[in-house]
Amino acid sequence: MRAPRVGVAMWPMESWPQSRGLWQRAEDLGFAHAWVYDHVAWRGTTPWHEAYATLAAAAAVTGRIRLGTLVTSPNFRHPVPTAHAIKTIDDISGGRLQIAIGAGGTAPTSDGGILDDGPWSPSERADRFAEWVELLDLLLRGPRTTFAGKFYSAQEVLTEPGCLQSPRVPFAIAATGRRGMGLAARFGDMWVTTGDDGAAEGSPADGVRRQVKRLEEACRLEGRDPGGLRRLLLTGFTDERPLESPEAFRDFAGRYAEAGITDLVLHWPRPDSPWAADMRIFEAVAAELADGTLAL
Repeated sequence: MRAPRVGVAMWPMESWPQSRGLWQRAEDLGFAHAWVYDHVAWRGTTPWHEAYATLAAAAAVTGRIRLGTLVTSPNFRHPVPTAHAIKTIDDISGGRLQIAIGAGGTAPTSDGGILDDGPWSPSERADRFAEWVELLDLLLRGPRTTFAGKFYSAQEVLTEPGCLQSPRVPFAIAATGRRGMGLAARFGDMWVTTGDDGAAEGSPADGVRRQVKRLEEACRLEGRDPGGLRRLLLTGFTDERPLESPEAFRDFAGRYAEAGITDLVLHWPRPDSPWAADMRIFEAVAAELADGTLAL
């Protein structure tokens, strides 16, 4: 059984002179990828710096680690300027960018309704997300895009020379429902879950197994080999505590590898929060990942 690749979610809460060294440290520790939440303010937390500007800065001071948003949503972004930022950061990073995207939440603390265009029904939110992903895909593939949708449009948008990565920057699509998983199967290079499928029976890993089965069925409906779609678990949203010890992490990683997960994302330890952790354990886990000694 292959150990998952492991990344880290970073907190865009400090000024860049303070944050720069943390992004570099994430790379030095050997993490495969580093991510930033794309919000104006998450759960009411401020300051909360702009995600794409942060990624551009991180791209300029790192050289190996892959970078991305986790996740960007239609809540306050239009596909046209979003695509323009993505292409630019892909260039700055030398082709290390990947973008996780999701339908977004409804609460004001997750930017729901922040543009004051009224609360979206679940059906409208799903429709908007499907259209948003389709247009972003077209824009990043370029070289010229005209699109007239129900919610989003673009008129003769020039995107040459396009992304450094071909055919475009990879998408990691967050989804648990049927329509979202269909989008992941159609457009995604990776699928994202927080591990909570809303089912009461079994462990969180059992829930992920159920989600993976639904994802594999969505891939079959799209005529796609499910093995070509990576599966990322964003940790910290269940009652599991993988950073209690290196042994706890090995057990956790093994459980989710068996459930079909190919990538895990830990949070950079943040004191006095649900993501608090002993930095010594965090670094010990990273050391095992970096030197290939993680044994499941």
